Amino acid sequence: MSLGSPGFRNDGAGQPPRVLPVMCFNCGTDRRLSISAVIHFPDHPADVVMVSYTCSRCGRFDEHLAGVADVSLVLANTDQTGEVLIFGGHYMHCGQPMEKAGSDLRRLSAPLSTEGAAEDALDVYLSTRVLRCACGFQMELPE
Repeated sequence: MSLGSPGFRNDGAGQPPRVLPVMCFNCGTDRRLSISAVIHFPDHPADVVMVSYTCSRCGRFDEHLAGVADVSLVLANTDQTGEVLIFGGHYMHCGQPMEKAGSDLRRLSAPLSTEGAAEDALDVYLSTRVLRCACGFQMELPE
């Protein structure tokens, strides 16, 4: 998000950040929002967070600064199950924080050329951490 976006104030130091309502600006409602991330920045007031969400009605994605109370109202009124929510630095699924279940090393391989031999490949190794929910859902994230 650039500093010129609507969630940031650039008109003077010491001013509180400008927050926007948590709603789909296309549909004009907060009833069909699926919140995917809530992040607090240390240099912002405690009651201001960056929120990311998608409207399931029109498909519009939005991300901006919002009040914690507004985000809480949307989370309390919508069905967030089945989605992964990033809350601060924690990943949540089924309303519960996901726990680290281990680490893995993944090998990604691609041919250097579509005209070359099959053994002529470029390998990349990626270290990942495995997160698991109590319901059994799991995902891997790059370390």
